[in-house]
Amino acid sequence: MTEQKQPVSLASLLTPSKTVAVDFPTLEGFSVQLCYLAREELIKLRSRCVSQKLNKRTRAFEETLDETKFLTEYCKAVIKGWKGLKYKYLEELLLVDISGLNPEDELEFSVENAETLMKNGSDFDTWVTEVTGDLENFTKTK
Repeated sequence: MTEQKQPVSLASLLTPSKTVAVDFPTLEGFSVQLCYLAREELIKLRSRCVSQKLNKRTRAFEETLDETKFLTEYCKAVIKGWKGLKYKYLEELLLVDISGLNPEDELEFSVENAETLMKNGSDFDTWVTEVTGDLENFTKTK
């Protein structure tokens, strides 16, 4: 007797997010815990940062994205941690004065530090956006 297989629902297989460690190019030993967000999660995040304002001239509501709030929410959602971010590396990512610090010591991860790096380090911001936007970075098995 042949056993009947139950059809699998694709929706039941979906995962809203996945976190992986990704090495930052050119900065040896610096890796970032990045979280892939499904499209639906990104839409929810964006909608939390949008407000509706009435345009008096057109008498229509217009969406306004609060970019500062979006960056804060995005950082919290996608950057889950890092290791190996030496103070000397900061000089390659943004304009800093590390003269009072040991360049080999590491900057601890915090949401605030991640947000500051995203706001002021365009190379880091671009890299995070590219890595988290490419599903392949989260599906390949190592």
